[in-house]
Amino acid sequence: MDKFPEQIEAEKQNVEKALSDLMMVCSRKDPDIVELAAMATFLHNIYNGIENILKQLLKSKGFKVPKTDTWHKDLIELSVSERIISEQLADQLYEYLTFRHFFVHSYGFMLEQANLKLLTDNIPDVWNQFLSSIKK
Repeated sequence: MDKFPEQIEAEKQNVEKALSDLMMVCSRKDPDIVELAAMATFLHNIYNGIENILKQLLKSKGFKVPKTDTWHKDLIELSVSERIISEQLADQLYEYLTFRHFFVHSYGFMLEQANLKLLTDNIPDVWNQFLSSIKK
């Protein structure tokens, strides 16, 4: 039996939980470095969940994204070419991919509240657009 719908649903639930937790942390006034690190972690989790869903959808269509140095970018591009997501949504996801790269390769004390605020303010809309795209 095909487990793709179950795996995708589990990822969606995980992203929803991370988004809820992110919104809770974002509601705090003047976040300290630990809260900024939590925000960054939740953003990273949400983006990883989106990537995991895209991988599952592409796999269900018979595609496999090769593990190259650019596989994260290739995943988005293939998802556009397979009409899973739009170019506009891809452009928004590239911002989170850039953040993911920064998050993985930097230190928590390098986080800037202004940059995190832009990403956290936009992520609920990006997530809703993503959900609409994958329902098609």
